[in-house]
Amino acid sequence: MPVTMQDIAKGLNVSVVTVSKVLRNQGNISAATRKRVLQRAKELNYQTNWIARSLVTRKTFTIGLLLPDFTHPFFAEVAKAIAETVRAQGYHVIISYFEEDPELERNEADALMARQVDGLIAASAQSRPDLFEGIQKRKVPLVLIDRPIAGVQASFVGVDNEAIGKLATNHLIAKGCRHIAHLRGPGIGIAAARLTGYRQALKKHGLTASSNYVVGARYVDTSGYSAMRKLLQLDPIPDGVFCYNDPVAIGAMKAIVEAGLDIPRDIAVVGAGNVHYSDVLAIPLTTVDQGTTQIGKQAAELLMEQIDAKGKSRVKRVLMVPKLVIRQSTDRSPSQPAASALESVQQKARPVART
Repeated sequence: MPVTMQDIAKGLNVSVVTVSKVLRNQGNISAATRKRVLQRAKELNYQTNWIARSLVTRKTFTIGLLLPDFTHPFFAEVAKAIAETVRAQGYHVIISYFEEDPELERNEADALMARQVDGLIAASAQSRPDLFEGIQKRKVPLVLIDRPIAGVQASFVGVDNEAIGKLATNHLIAKGCRHIAHLRGPGIGIAAARLTGYRQALKKHGLTASSNYVVGARYVDTSGYSAMRKLLQLDPIPDGVFCYNDPVAIGAMKAIVEAGLDIPRDIAVVGAGNVHYSDVLAIPLTTVDQGTTQIGKQAAELLMEQIDAKGKSRVKRVLMVPKLVIRQSTDRSPSQPAASALESVQQKARPVART
């Protein structure tokens, strides 16, 4: 016979209600009592009967997480923060990913709804709001992360992406860069916002935002590498590059080094995301921290508020303030004359231009 909460309560001379609160990590229970209950549950090898619990509470104690790619460091860190936050309230996360394919995303969303998740957090690739309007009509709590969708009246947690573009570009300008390129992200709104921030920073300082200096690089290191090789064919080649994210920046740095150029003296590089390995690269990467862990934590907390709310909860929009993290990839000498630095870059780049 499976162990019940009554079995735990009998052994400790406490009520079943107390045992239930401890196992759900709820209620004002003393630390000593909580420790005794958890120890006894472990000794008896107690396993929660989720089916019975769902029948009583009408909850599955699961939330769905829709991600374009859970191998990407940004989304992996977000997922970790979400799981850690909801676990404390007795919830588990079911992760589905859709490889930036809107149709596959719809199928994965339908599968999560079929599992009757109690809420959904999504970093979506949808260009129209109808998928999430349908989910909301079913009264499933919803929080969007990273990528807002026009027309969806749902809480959102992300970062000011125009500010990321401005921060990165302004930093390169402050380091003496005058021919600044941008490796653009995929065809989604946040990539466009970072591009806008880049252009605004150049305009503010009277620098030209040449279309030749903006190359699509999507969001992975291999595409960053290919895009940077295209930039190295230009005359003059860039002396600074703002990359859509850190993986793109890492690919760009590989191409620069292979071309025989120096980072940051010849070309300074800035990424975005501050992924966990950015500071241990051969050339530590200057990047813009977008509060990845906080995005996951805030999104989970907003979703739990909606799940626990008795009535309709207020839609909230939370934007993290990005912060520049300066490392070696932009550590140029401020005394170096821009003209002589550019001449050095052009001389080194000539063999690359012929390939």
